Amino acid sequence: MDEGNFRARAVFISGRGILMKKLSLTPKRWLLTLHLLFSAILLGTTVVFLVLSIVAISTDEQNVLNACFTVMHVLSRTSVKASTIGVVVTGVLLSVLTKWGLFRFYWIILKEAMTLVVIGVAIIGFYFWTLQAVSMVAQNPAGSVFTVNNMQLFGGIILQVLLLATMFVLSIFKPWGQRKTVNRK
Repeated sequence: MDEGNFRARAVFISGRGILMKKLSLTPKRWLLTLHLLFSAILLGTTVVFLVLSIVAISTDEQNVLNACFTVMHVLSRTSVKASTIGVVVTGVLLSVLTKWGLFRFYWIILKEAMTLVVIGVAIIGFYFWTLQAVSMVAQNPAGSVFTVNNMQLFGGIILQVLLLATMFVLSIFKPWGQRKTVNRK
């Protein structure tokens, strides 16, 4: 991008003014489009996890159970990881390079906190829960350890769906307004 696509402005992070560039309308729209695409991929993949976990809970067939957890594990290593990273990077860029800022609005601060949980569930939780499930299915899918792992995975999926849906709602309605700034001397 050339300099014509940016306007200079001051951004305040932790009370210090830092000269930043503000995106003009077209680059902002492209960045927002990327952010929405990564968000949609993450939400869609999480819904696939939900469907596969329901199939896994309701089946008695070893091959179906193995296939469900194998697909979830592959997704946890690929699209979940890539879309989570994409959402975080584009979200931070949108905050820093637009009027919204990282800490200026309450709804953005809440989304940032929720994003930390999403990162933990998506990148760490899904990977390890599905890895354990794949190895346990091969050994003893009826064991109590498998049931606990499966319930942790299912709980993580439900939490992830709720967090992502809430973040979509926050992005649309933008509640609570801007934080009040305190003049420091």
